[in-house]
Parts: sequence; structure tokens; C-alpha cells
Amino acid sequence: MLLSPAPPLALTRAATPRVQAIDVVRGLAMVIMALDHIREFWSPTLVRPEDVAHASALLFLTRWVTHFCAPAFVFLSGSSIYLYEQKQQSRAAVSRFLLTRGTWLVLLEVALFTFILSWSYSMILLLVIWVIGASMLLLAGLRWLPRGLLVGLAVVILAGHNLLPAIQPVTAANAGWALLHNGPFVLPVPGLPPLLVGYSLGPWLGVMLAGYLVGPWFKLPLPQRTLRLRRAGAGLLGLFGVLRATNWYGDPSPWSGQPQGLLHTALSFINVTKSPPSLLFLCLTIGLALLLLSQVETANGWLSQALRTFGQVPFFYYLLHFSLVSGSAWVWTTLTFGEAVNFAFVPASAWPPAYAPSLGRAYLVWAIVVLALYWPCRWYQRFKQQHTYWWLSYL
Repeated sequence: MLLSPAPPLALTRAATPRVQAIDVVRGLAMVIMALDHIREFWSPTLVRPEDVAHASALLFLTRWVTHFCAPAFVFLSGSSIYLYEQKQQSRAAVSRFLLTRGTWLVLLEVALFTFILSWSYSMILLLVIWVIGASMLLLAGLRWLPRGLLVGLAVVILAGHNLLPAIQPVTAANAGWALLHNGPFVLPVPGLPPLLVGYSLGPWLGVMLAGYLVGPWFKLPLPQRTLRLRRAGAGLLGLFGVLRATNWYGDPSPWSGQPQGLLHTALSFINVTKSPPSLLFLCLTIGLALLLLSQVETANGWLSQALRTFGQVPFFYYLLHFSLVSGSAWVWTTLTFGEAVNFAFVPASAWPPAYAPSLGRAYLVWAIVVLALYWPCRWYQRFKQQHTYWWLSYL
């Protein structure tokens, strides 16, 4: 059976202490993530948001701030796996859990999220959920290796994968290598819909592995943990600054002075490559995440509590927010243009003539969606705290 019961927890969920910083930062990443998805469904533009030469500063920053989400989410997934295994008595049981949960996530990406996002099965999507699931499958075996070897592997992956050339064109013969490193690509599959691969496995496995290796820091006394997180975050940001300033290594797209002025030159400097995530992209985003993790463990305001609620039910939030964003876009386009238009998956030539992008509309929908998600997420958070059903570990 695919979903065999997870090993019993040493403590009940209600009694198990959680790391608040992880929940808050993960919740922040998920809230920001919703903005990017809403922009794609509700306000796509002919200009690529990353195109510093043509995009407005607001459009660029609306996209750029969401770069923080995937690295933080995958990195903290690795840390959460480490903390989960500390509560278990059997190392083998943890690996079995990673195998079943990883398989479950990959299947959900293919069977469920493909339809939610594209409204059809004309292609099969392999996005962030698939890469998290596949990374879990590999981590189930990698976690048995000595820690020093894992550190070396993570460094080699994150620092060295930019040396690998992109594979073009991608065919069935070289698809395995493309899955490890390429940027987004479409792979025809005989007898099946083509695969749209948005996330390559190699560098994201490195991100999860790095989070797993940092996991022990969250077991340290708070002052010691805070110091380590700050130093690591500052170190990554410093490395980003030095490498980016020299245009020597770490990102395939060098920065340059922009004729629009100093602001756009600064945007060019921080415009790093997400797919596949370059070394500088990860230094910048994970560096910021580590600094945030060092600051929010004792935060107790309403905002931190709301983010903590989202961060404690990440997959539930992810499923609910995509269903709401995609479903509401179907209703909006049907009522406005007389037909359902999936702006995220149709070419600009198929957009209705009456359509006009609006960041104001995107931000308004974002606020409504996040607010609407709070109460069901709070209900599910409390449900998980009060119950220990094995299937809760999969949702």
C-alpha cells in the first residue's frame, strides 16, 4: 500500500514543541508565494517581469520578492525532516516515511496539481511539489551517509552546478541529465501528454540537503542558534555581494549599468537566475531566510502568529490557495470575457482583446485570498494539534 501508516510519534502533536521561527518564516514564504501565482493568473504582462530593460520597477519587484519563497520552503523542508527524525526511535522508519511521502507528493503533482493549474491534462506539470517529493525520495537514502560527506555533497551541488552546461535540445535520451540541471523545458512523451519540467532536481536537492544539515542548529539554546543563523546569513549575503560585484561566477546573467538610471542598475544587480537556481540566487534568498530565522523565534505579535498558523499547515495551505486562485480566475475570466481564459498557460496571442494587466487588481486579489485562507488554515492547525492520525503527516 502506498500510504502505509507513519511511525508513531514519540509525543502527541499537542505536546510536541515546534520551532516557531521555522513556522513563521515558512508562513511568510507561502503568503508571498500566493502573490506570484495570483499575478500569473490575474495580471500577466507581455513584458517579462525579470526584464530590467523593459519592466517597471514595481513589476520587477513584485516578481523578485517572490524568489524568496521556493528556496525558503525547500530549505525548511530539509530542516523539518531533521527535527522529525529526532522524535523517532527508528531510522529505517523515517526513511520509509520519506519514501512514501515523497512518492505521494510526486503523484499529487502529476494527478492533482496539473489539473488545478492548467485546467486540463494537455501536459503534465513537474513543479515545486514534484521536486520536493523527489528530493525526499533521495534524502531517504542519503541521510544514512556520514554527515561530513553530506556537507561536501551539498557544497558541491550548490556551488558547482553552475559549471554544468544546459542541455539543448532535450530528448528522451538526455532527459535524465536535463532533469538534474536544466531550466524549464518541455519533454515529449510517446503516448502521453508532454512533460513541462519547471524545477530541475539537482540544485533543489542541494537546498533540501542544506536545510537538513542546518537542522541541528534548531536544537541549540536560542542565543547560540541565533548567532549561528546570523553569521551564516551574513556570510551568504557577503558572498553574494562579492561574486555579484565582480560578475566572475555564480550566475549566468551578469548585471550591468542601465540607461534608465541608478534604480534599474540596482535591479539588474539583484536580478539573479531562479531556473535552475544559481549559486547567487541561493546565496541571496537563503541568506535572507537565515537572517529572518534568527529574528522571529520570540516574536509574539499578531502578524507573526498569523504567519505561524500558515507555516504549521504548509501543504494544506498550498492546496487550498492554488484551488482558490485558479478557481476564482476561471470564474472571473468567464464572467468578464465570456470564456474561461487560463492566462498562466495560454500564449499572449490568445488573450482576449479587452484584457489589460493590472498590478492593483493582483494585489487586491492577493489580500482577499490570504485573508480567506486564514480561517480554514487555523481550523486545520488546531485539528492537527488535537489528533495524531497517521494520514495527517501527508496533508
